[in-house]
Amino acid sequence: MSEMDKNRTGEYAKKGDYHKRLDKNWKFYPIYVEKMRFVKKYLSNISKTKKIVDLACGEGVLVEEFKNKGFDMVGVDYNYASNYVIKGDITKLDFKNSSYDIITALDVIEHLSFEQQELAVKEIYRVLNKNGRALLTIPNLAHFASRITFLFLGKLLRTSEIERHPGDRPINEYIKLFKKYGFIVTKKKGLFPTYPISTVLTYFFPSKVVLLHRFLNKFLAFPGWSFLIIVELKKDAR
Repeated sequence: MSEMDKNRTGEYAKKGDYHKRLDKNWKFYPIYVEKMRFVKKYLSNISKTKKIVDLACGEGVLVEEFKNKGFDMVGVDYNYASNYVIKGDITKLDFKNSSYDIITALDVIEHLSFEQQELAVKEIYRVLNKNGRALLTIPNLAHFASRITFLFLGKLLRTSEIERHPGDRPINEYIKLFKKYGFIVTKKKGLFPTYPISTVLTYFFPSKVVLLHRFLNKFLAFPGWSFLIIVELKKDAR
């Protein structure tokens, strides 16, 4: 097995570094672009003295960019390793207690089973320092189009195949999970409210609706109705 094969397993062995070479015909393209725009702005306002870890970071797109800007940041991923990313498991992190000021985990938790989600949330809490914050992006099973589909057809419009998102659930269930393990939810923001026209346009013309997404995300993205939710958590260290 080559060094490349060892460092890239799972979807990265099949797709390569696909987040670094975005396909503009990818149906999630505008959602990804808007998510990254928000997260980059968020991280840019963090002091460079803070220690940051990006969990399940894939190719480490954010880690590479922000380390090159002088930030103290490391990436962890189960299926990828590079100069910016170390291999590791979000459910059993090889870090000391209270070792990071900021944790990001983007589109991660839905890939875990319900049991694994509990382990991951406990690990995030353990690794975060007393005044630390975690920023997560999470697909929401109860987005607007899913609610409408269930109302009229009796089935949910999942955020992906169940094999890919075994932990898919409504955002409020995730919020309960975070509170269960001692987090305070300090911010919730929706991305991509799945209203009929915008959903159809996104499916067929993903590269052409980025500005439409930006408008909807600014004015009409109620978290409970949105496909993706950005959640900021604060460690309740009482």
